[in-house]
Amino acid sequence: MAKHTVTQFDISGIEPQANFSANPEFQQVLDNRLNRRRFLQGAVALAVGSFIGTSLTGCDSKVTAVSAAVQKGLLGFEAISTNRFDTVTVPAGYSAKPFLPWGTPLLPNAAAYKGDGSNTAAEQAMQVGSHHDGMHFFPMDVKQGGQNSEEGLLVMNHEYCDPKILHGAVEEILPRPAAQVHKELAAHGVSVAHIKKQPDGQWQLVQESQYNRRITGMTPMELTGPVRGNAKVQTRYSPEGVATRGTLNNCAHGVTPWGTYLTCEENWALLFVNRDSRMPREHRRYSVSDEHSIMYWETAAREDAVLQRFDASSIADTATADFRNEPNTFGWIVEIDPFNPQSTPVKHTAMGRFAHEGIIFAKAEVGKPLVAYSGDDSRFEYIYKFVSAELYDPASAGPHLLDSGTLYAARFNDDGSGEWLPLDINNADFKAKVVAAKVEFTDQADVLLNTRLAADIAGATKMDRPEWGAVHPETGEVYFTLTNNSRRHNSQLNPANPRSSNTQGHIIRWREASITGFDWDIFLLSGEAYTYTPQHQFMLTEENHHASPDGLWFDPNGLLWIQTDMSGGQLREGAFGNNQMLVADVTSHQIKRFLVGPIGCEVTGVVMTPDCRTMFVNIQHPGEGSGPYSFSSTWPDRGTRRPRSATVIITKDDGGIIGS
Repeated sequence: MAKHTVTQFDISGIEPQANFSANPEFQQVLDNRLNRRRFLQGAVALAVGSFIGTSLTGCDSKVTAVSAAVQKGLLGFEAISTNRFDTVTVPAGYSAKPFLPWGTPLLPNAAAYKGDGSNTAAEQAMQVGSHHDGMHFFPMDVKQGGQNSEEGLLVMNHEYCDPKILHGAVEEILPRPAAQVHKELAAHGVSVAHIKKQPDGQWQLVQESQYNRRITGMTPMELTGPVRGNAKVQTRYSPEGVATRGTLNNCAHGVTPWGTYLTCEENWALLFVNRDSRMPREHRRYSVSDEHSIMYWETAAREDAVLQRFDASSIADTATADFRNEPNTFGWIVEIDPFNPQSTPVKHTAMGRFAHEGIIFAKAEVGKPLVAYSGDDSRFEYIYKFVSAELYDPASAGPHLLDSGTLYAARFNDDGSGEWLPLDINNADFKAKVVAAKVEFTDQADVLLNTRLAADIAGATKMDRPEWGAVHPETGEVYFTLTNNSRRHNSQLNPANPRSSNTQGHIIRWREASITGFDWDIFLLSGEAYTYTPQHQFMLTEENHHASPDGLWFDPNGLLWIQTDMSGGQLREGAFGNNQMLVADVTSHQIKRFLVGPIGCEVTGVVMTPDCRTMFVNIQHPGEGSGPYSFSSTWPDRGTRRPRSATVIITKDDGGIIGS
């Protein structure tokens, strides 16, 4: 293969639009509903009148409730201003310290991080990965109730990597050198870090701990659920269709009621290519490229046959190599037991295949099914709910609960009601829609492999990039960020949403009414100061304006932490400054800006210790969008030319509760 110079790898990770179905777009539903002024009136209002005070009782009454957060003395800090500093800014009385940056030696005998980018793939596989994203803190006593705030396992995702940062000053050429590709695979995945608070209050990695672990793009994985063994997941690596290698594009996450970690595969499709003239629907509907993958990994296959798996094109000699089904082994929810370093990660196929941003659970109740929600992070895609077939019992709860159940897609109706539409080949209504659409599914495994197509047929509502979700710890109310969608051009203007395209995003929320029904409203319209959310007569101000909400998390005190992921011109110019993290009291609708990140970064991933006195926040890709070997950010090292993604530890100087 002839060499071609690559001017710049496109690693933005924003998946091309793939949904061209005729399903109604969410903007149409929102316009209809707000124009008719019918939100949660009559019987619906009675159904939710007691739902967290006055927050969902109608659009004509101003919120006046005194929240539990205010009663606890929270949100007492002074909101910080937007800025474009190359540092992490937090309110007065708080401190922020970088922790576990990319390249930190994690495993025994791991090599030190080299500032010139010369670490090998084998060395990277023993170090903390790149582009930190979703994470969770597991107290060491998690099996006994999990109240230890001094020691635990910090488990974090590594979403992707930037070759010009990862490798240092190297020529970007095609075909890609195999050594570079293997290092990039090693930078993906998950890190498990055993950390402990020292007597001086500082947190440190516990060196040589048995729990420290790296899961990468090459780690053996098991497939479970309805798709296990299906012909469409049979590959040269696993002819029986029961296993695969690695997890990729790990964005947000989830935590099971039995104390394991779920990592979610988001823009995995961008890493594959299929040049066949008739690409199978399970590749085409997920935007697998017919030219080249986003990272050109497949071009290194002549140097290393292992990397052939990223080329899913048909081949003549299927007896010696066949990776046509390799993309089908990605796009799943992956379970990792952080307290069992020898365990094999499991991909749960019953929960659907798409660009999973994350996974959140409703409160587990004994004797009831387990319920979990996930968003498909792409323009015009859907929100899903999984309901387990077996009932929850804490004495026997485990991974089996995620291997059988019903997957639903959400439809948001004009009147503030919503429906969960089953994607079940045995459901009569779904079967009728499949017949009417003149589509065939051979079995439930085929439905799950083609989750997006199934949701198209069911009639789900097309959304504006559904990303993170969060469940209120007391009310059970579900919140979801809809980050943006600049490609929706035909929206109608109205006083409630005067934007011709949703470039700034919003946050939706709902309350379950039944297994198949819910009531919903818009919690927040993001944007510049004076952006107005009419349902609650709430207007953004200088202390909380923002765009592109992404990360979302409720802390144990019921405060909602909102993180932003602006990019391009929106990040470089305008009123918003660098990406930020805000905190909201959902009852009073009080929102304050708590953190601003370094230049070019995304603020993503947040969790606290059980005592709420230590917060961990991830800073991803500082300096993104800079020139090939000259970066706009030098955070956090300052002494090197290359920025590094890292976790930030935030504490209150007086030792108090975070958010007070």
